[in-house]
Amino acid sequence: MEENRIYERNKVIPFASPLMIWALSVGTSIGWGSFVVTSNAYLQKAGPVGSVIGTILGALVMFVIGRCYFYMMNVYPDNGGIYAFAKNSLGYDFGYLSAWFTALTYLAIFWANVTSLPLFAKYFFGDVFRFGLSYTIFDYQVYFGEAMLAVVAIIITTYICMNSKKTIMSILTIMSLIFTGGITICFVAAMIGMGKTSYTFEPAFVPDKNSIEQILRVALISPWAFIGFENISHFTEEFNFPIKKSKSIIRYSIIITTILYIFVLLLSVSAYPQNYGSWLEYINDLSNIEGIEGLPAFYCANYYLGKTGVYILMLSLLALILTSLIGNTIALSRLFHALGKDKVLPSFVSELNENNIPANATFLVGGVSILIPFLGRTAIGWIVDVTTIGAVIIYGLCCASAYRTAKNRKDKTEREYGRAGMILMIIFAGFLLVPSLFSSNIMASESCFLFSIWAALGFLYFRAILKTDTERRFGHSVAVWIVLLSLIMFTSTVWMSDHLISSADKTIYEVREHYRNSSSADNAFMEQMEKQLDSAKRNSIFLVVGMFALSLGILLNNYHIMENRARESEEKLGIVRSQANTDPLTGVKSKRAYIEKEKELNEKIKDECVENFAIAICDVNNMKYINDTYGHKEGDEYIKKVSKIICKTFKHSPVFRFGGDEFVILLTGEDYDNRGELMKGLQDAAIRNEDNNGVVIASGISDFQLKKDVNVHNVFERADDDMYKNKQELKKLHKTGR
Repeated sequence: MEENRIYERNKVIPFASPLMIWALSVGTSIGWGSFVVTSNAYLQKAGPVGSVIGTILGALVMFVIGRCYFYMMNVYPDNGGIYAFAKNSLGYDFGYLSAWFTALTYLAIFWANVTSLPLFAKYFFGDVFRFGLSYTIFDYQVYFGEAMLAVVAIIITTYICMNSKKTIMSILTIMSLIFTGGITICFVAAMIGMGKTSYTFEPAFVPDKNSIEQILRVALISPWAFIGFENISHFTEEFNFPIKKSKSIIRYSIIITTILYIFVLLLSVSAYPQNYGSWLEYINDLSNIEGIEGLPAFYCANYYLGKTGVYILMLSLLALILTSLIGNTIALSRLFHALGKDKVLPSFVSELNENNIPANATFLVGGVSILIPFLGRTAIGWIVDVTTIGAVIIYGLCCASAYRTAKNRKDKTEREYGRAGMILMIIFAGFLLVPSLFSSNIMASESCFLFSIWAALGFLYFRAILKTDTERRFGHSVAVWIVLLSLIMFTSTVWMSDHLISSADKTIYEVREHYRNSSSADNAFMEQMEKQLDSAKRNSIFLVVGMFALSLGILLNNYHIMENRARESEEKLGIVRSQANTDPLTGVKSKRAYIEKEKELNEKIKDECVENFAIAICDVNNMKYINDTYGHKEGDEYIKKVSKIICKTFKHSPVFRFGGDEFVILLTGEDYDNRGELMKGLQDAAIRNEDNNGVVIASGISDFQLKKDVNVHNVFERADDDMYKNKQELKKLHKTGR
């Protein structure tokens, strides 16, 4: 009863409408990056046409991924999303792998948006929050006032998400409608106004670069653009509508997200300051521009709609940030709730408060994020890289889960969607991670290093899970360990390669500058440059080897834990098997042990390699009379006495208690050679005991006949017939009173 109460306390109640779930899906797909990354990661790489085509191609890929999510949500309608899918179809190890990288991806998006609030304040309110202690991290100036602004946002978001489901989902819905309407209004106004100006989208692509490559470069980071639409899979248990409706929600979410990205892309190049000759010159110079002009979409909105356009986009951008914060907080809280129920996280994380909200899980999201604002805002490219490769891993595991599940359930169409999704994600991973498949690496070296650290931490936490996994659910798939170790090796090696190339480029630049300013050779300077290169090489190798050694050590330790676990299991299994093969009353072998021995002998008979043996069967006479007259306790003592007599007679053969008062003996070796004398002694004793009310044992025997018997059962039946004849003879003697 107590277990049922705990289960109910941890079970969420359905409440979310289709509109709320749509708002969650769209609201977490688009954030601050839609206004920033569209400029520096899309337009600078592919131009407006290349970016639009690449975004559409990415959307088509997302339709395949979305189909897999929809299928798995119907098969496993549990909160937890990809974690629930992977653990049920691929095993708990893959469930852990999916949860680990889902947490990284969602946290990266959450942190990117919360640290964008100081940027928002800087762009639109100047230096209002730039006060207090300041310091520099990753070349980014951090101010205490700006950090506190982000901290307050985390606290408020966490508090609201902990205390009201309907209120937070209503806010999410309103905010999603605001930014959808705001972006659309500004785009339409820009397209109408652009027709009256000399502005064009030329050049359609970035000049002097292959247009196909430009399109693919945008398409390959599309998982970053769409990550979040699948957040609805973490709320399956909380739908207040049939799950089949989620198919339309996923489809329209992807379509609307795609349209909004295209709107922002085209809006951003619909106008540019007069001191630039084209949108390309303007976009390429953004790092040197301050204020509203530094955000192309806002500059264009201001150009066509004046301050009204800026206010509309300001409200839209704030709504984007808020929906991302709220959406990722509640999605992570549901993921952590599911992990708590399975004790991957401490079990208290799964508990629900009086409002049926996983408050502890929500608090955990806020708790691990509270220090991030004080670390500053890293380069936006890092966030794109982290979320892109994280999304590829998550989506790949979802497709693998769909493929495995559909294959087992014989759903051919869904199996092919799963297969297609896996192939696409493998291709994406190859282009993202493998150097030289494009003219330059897509992932920044810092992102590779971050993934190495995260994968190593994943190994470390997995070790902790193995040590506390009393139910033996984890540690069954070596593939997961190989994936983590390979990811560490690969990403750290790529980081080392990029770091050494960067150091070499820096050294070459310094040498050129030195000789440009001085015509004479300087041995001391050259020695300094050589030491600089050696130091960079030594530090890089030391770091990579150290990371690999640490990960390998954790892996070997995990393997040692699994070996000990396997040894313990074998010992327990041996004890259980021994107990199952032993009769608890008499201590002789059980019927189960006889059945196993019979199977073994049958195989030998089939292979014609069996040695001579005989089967003797013993049955106790008058057992019913003893039980009825003296009770079953006395009957048990009688059975023990019979067992000792049989064991004393057949000293060199295994004795099996086959039934309540029936024993089977497998005669081999010395007992087989003396079987006639042994059986005669047993039967003579039975006759004597019949006269003096002693233990009477009926017995029969049969030899295995090589050419005649095809299995042990043939021998057993003859022995049983022989025993029955002996039993009848003993009964006749009893009646005659001899």
